[in-house]
Amino acid sequence: MIVLGLTGSIGMGKSTTAQMFAEEGVPVYDADAAVHALYAKGGAAVEPIGDLVPGVVEDGAVDRDALRRAVFQDDSLLPKIEAAVHPLLSESRRTFFSIYRKAEIVLLDIPLLFETGGDRNVHKVVVVTAPPEVQRARVLARPGMSEERFEAILAKQTPDAEKRARADFVIDTSNGLDAARMAVGIILARLRGGDNT
Repeated sequence: MIVLGLTGSIGMGKSTTAQMFAEEGVPVYDADAAVHALYAKGGAAVEPIGDLVPGVVEDGAVDRDALRRAVFQDDSLLPKIEAAVHPLLSESRRTFFSIYRKAEIVLLDIPLLFETGGDRNVHKVVVVTAPPEVQRARVLARPGMSEERFEAILAKQTPDAEKRARADFVIDTSNGLDAARMAVGIILARLRGGDNT
């Protein structure tokens, strides 16, 4: 099994690219979706997060906006939250691997792949990128996004240039969906053909 790690800064088109791999038959582990499930009603992270950050659990689920505001106001919360959530995420990843253990290639869609050291656990890294002006326009078009929040998110992420330098494959999503889909196909053809360089 070849384990691909997919990452990219906010607004680079990572989710769309992950979907393209899925359409090519590659099982995709979506770290964001896994976190959403953990934070949802009945999720395993609800109680520990509620204990760490009083007031962010509403109707049995973690209010992600309230949690984001709390972390924004108190930097010391983030490592504590990560310490509580990462073991739960590891468990969900193990379940994913057990389900798809016979797959030739799997993709781990992890926004903070480099930041968390997750690149050490994959065979190859795919980075999605786009020019800064394209990224900014995409992100600021999102509901509830502000320049301040965008800059705060960027400050916590490994710079795009460094991600590209550390990647095995780079997909520029500013060239349109067809070009991105073609790039995905080329990567998979190389990997399936035994070219792991």
